[in-house]
Amino acid sequence: MTASAFFVGGLALASPLCLAPLAGVTAAPVREFFTRLGAALTHTEMVSCAGLVRANRKTSDMLETLPGEGPVILQLFGGEADTVARGAEVALELKGARGGPAFAGLGLNMACPMPKVTRRGAGAALLNVPSEAFEMTRRLKRLGLPVWVKMRRVSEGKNEDTIRFVEGLLDAGAENVCIHGRTAAQRYEGRSDRTVVAEAARRFPGRIAASGDVRTPEDVREYLDAGCAAVMLARGALANPWLFPESLRALELPIPGGFLDPSPELRGAELSRLGERARALCGERLAVVLLKRLMGGMLRGMSGAAELRRRAGCASDLDALLEVFRAGMAVD
Repeated sequence: MTASAFFVGGLALASPLCLAPLAGVTAAPVREFFTRLGAALTHTEMVSCAGLVRANRKTSDMLETLPGEGPVILQLFGGEADTVARGAEVALELKGARGGPAFAGLGLNMACPMPKVTRRGAGAALLNVPSEAFEMTRRLKRLGLPVWVKMRRVSEGKNEDTIRFVEGLLDAGAENVCIHGRTAAQRYEGRSDRTVVAEAARRFPGRIAASGDVRTPEDVREYLDAGCAAVMLARGALANPWLFPESLRALELPIPGGFLDPSPELRGAELSRLGERARALCGERLAVVLLKRLMGGMLRGMSGAAELRRRAGCASDLDALLEVFRAGMAVD
């Protein structure tokens, strides 16, 4: 296959495997890391449109993209169409002024079930106000970039409610709709229902992406066989970052060198690289947080991993944390 054999949501991608937006995780160095492992597209963290409009510096800092990343979708959230549209305009203006790789598309988060988001009328709360959700989509469409929406199942046991909502988003201009098969009330409990995702994929060919309980290459294959144009890896990729190359192998697609059955030395080198990149780009504190969040998955299946995790958990600064990994890998 060619380097751009898959066309998803108005974009040419190297594979149908994407990294989903993850609050507190998908900062630039983490996106860069997963791109190296085989993610064909990544998302920023959720960026507050209200924060962009207020010129909040912490919010605007989340717009940074790196030359080493693949295509990046800017993931936005807000509770009102006017705020979302203005926030997106501000983001694109800032991005143009700062330089760096441009965003490949604009994402709208209608999936986050957490109260700190939904009480603002944003995230999954928009599933209850379809007119506002559709107007947001229309307003973003006018900005000239592909619009990707991430949503949840609208109601328990009624696929048609979700199908109607998806149809409204597509009619409003969304190029891609990613469906997570849990309702907002479920949050992250129970099982993600794949039947509603499969039905949407049949009804709207080439325009549906899947999310929810993607933990093995077989899960990826099941969603793709159901007709989904792409699969978003989220918590499954944190638990096992090597899921990207493992899934590429299962799909018989090109795999980045060295990342299948990675050696202890490679794991140590990647942990060190990620830590140093995160420190340079995000600061010491966030670098430690990100590395501790990802280390369990990166060490998964390796001899002595439990002891390394224990020792790393006691490290309070990045240098101490990296020294744990270097010493541990040297022993192996």
